[in-house]
Amino acid sequence: MKKCFYRTFIFVFLIIISGCQINKEGYNEQKEEQVVEETMKSYSKIDPSIDLSSNETISVIVQFTTKPAKVAVLEAEAKGIDLTLEEAKQQVEESYQTFQKEIHTFLDENQVSYRIKHRYKHALNGVSMELPANEIKRLIESSVIQKVFPNEEIQLDPPIQPSDQM
Repeated sequence: MKKCFYRTFIFVFLIIISGCQINKEGYNEQKEEQVVEETMKSYSKIDPSIDLSSNETISVIVQFTTKPAKVAVLEAEAKGIDLTLEEAKQQVEESYQTFQKEIHTFLDENQVSYRIKHRYKHALNGVSMELPANEIKRLIESSVIQKVFPNEEIQLDPPIQPSDQM
């Protein structure tokens, strides 16, 4: 009887241990998937043409998640939400203040040199700034950033005029 009890105990013990191991592996896989997903979300905020391995200082445009005031009012109106222009302007200002605080944490405390060149409020809500390309990874940790683009001048070709038809 003791042998039977002893074997049953060992059998149950082994099942419990193997079950814990399976759960542990599942937990590790889930944790790994979360890390990959977070990394992909972060890098999806960065234009793929930016070389994040370079330590060269580049100029970028940082777009915030908060819409410009007039756009936010129009979008709210379309959704049936009351939003005054003053409230929307306050949200834009708050996003900039939050960015300023977070940039201090992510860049200043790590002694990263950067320069904010211009602040945008009308066509988009954001800033243009210069910083080392490899430090953009720190910058995108900000809760207010939607996207980071290279600050490049583009030129559109004028439309082709139709030739005179006979």
